[in-house]
Amino acid sequence: MHGEYKVPGGKLVVADLDVVDGLLRSPRISGDFFLEPDEALEAIDTALDGLPAGLEAREIARRVEAGLPPGTVMLGISSEAVGIAVRRAVARASDWRDHDWRLIHEGPQEPALHMALDQVLAEEVGAGRRPPTLRVWEWASPSIIIGSFQSLRNEVDAEEAERYGVHVVRRISGGGAMFVEPGNTITYSLYAPESLVAGMSFAESYAFLDDWVLGALGELGVRAWYQPLNDITSDQGKIGGAAQKRLAVGAVLHHVTMSYDIDADKMLQVLRIGREKLSDKGIASAKKRVDPLRRQTGLPREEIIERMIGHFRGRYGLAADEITDEELRLAEKYAAEKFDTVEWTARVP
Repeated sequence: MHGEYKVPGGKLVVADLDVVDGLLRSPRISGDFFLEPDEALEAIDTALDGLPAGLEAREIARRVEAGLPPGTVMLGISSEAVGIAVRRAVARASDWRDHDWRLIHEGPQEPALHMALDQVLAEEVGAGRRPPTLRVWEWASPSIIIGSFQSLRNEVDAEEAERYGVHVVRRISGGGAMFVEPGNTITYSLYAPESLVAGMSFAESYAFLDDWVLGALGELGVRAWYQPLNDITSDQGKIGGAAQKRLAVGAVLHHVTMSYDIDADKMLQVLRIGREKLSDKGIASAKKRVDPLRRQTGLPREEIIERMIGHFRGRYGLAADEITDEELRLAEKYAAEKFDTVEWTARVP
């Protein structure tokens, strides 16, 4: 069995092993990491040999840590990374390059249709009718997108949203509310088979699925990293946030919205974000918390998107594609019957 795990911001950790009678046998850890002393690598293999194959990554990491020589130095690798690589081997996880990735980047769509397309495309990938896909969104109108489990009235000032013409929709993934305006955000979704994140917890898979975009931002001169659980941040402030849903059909939906520019005053009007409890100083702090990519890069939004797509293509391969007529028909049905209804949007009042 073979498993690989690229440590976000670190190196590749590879696990090759056999499973005999439910136990790990002949484990071999390798990769482009740095490890001192040399005998630490053998100690890791020894610690893994004979472990129950069903152990979770966290417990595997604990056993590895206990077996390391005193004073071991690990750079680009960690005991946790070894545990994940082993779990991915046992789970027979797929790698990015095992898949024929497709790109969808079409014209602006209304918010409810975007929500519906996320569900449809994830279901299609899970059913094997669509290859794994990266979709870059374009927004036709301003919107507030609330998480699947958020209270509508606690998150949104309905009067202010109506005054500004901001459409409120609810997505199928968890997480917090987002305020988007056309031209001011960069939003993308990944639709992948669950095998890509096999052996990983939700928390571990967030940074794994967005490691490519951190690399793309680095090429743009932005030093970005993941702030657990789901924030993409930089030296200058938060850039964006991610949300994820694993569907019963065997697919994972992972989507991210990053701020290219932002009208912070309007955001604070339409989103409650506890503003009744914020002092003037607190409101100023909330405005500063988000630092848009426009200011950090000085580049047009379209160029940032193209360079992000180019980075993904260079790492994993990416072929141009489009939404099929049947996918669009089904998404329009979902939008009309679910995502654009009061029953769904206010399902948590």
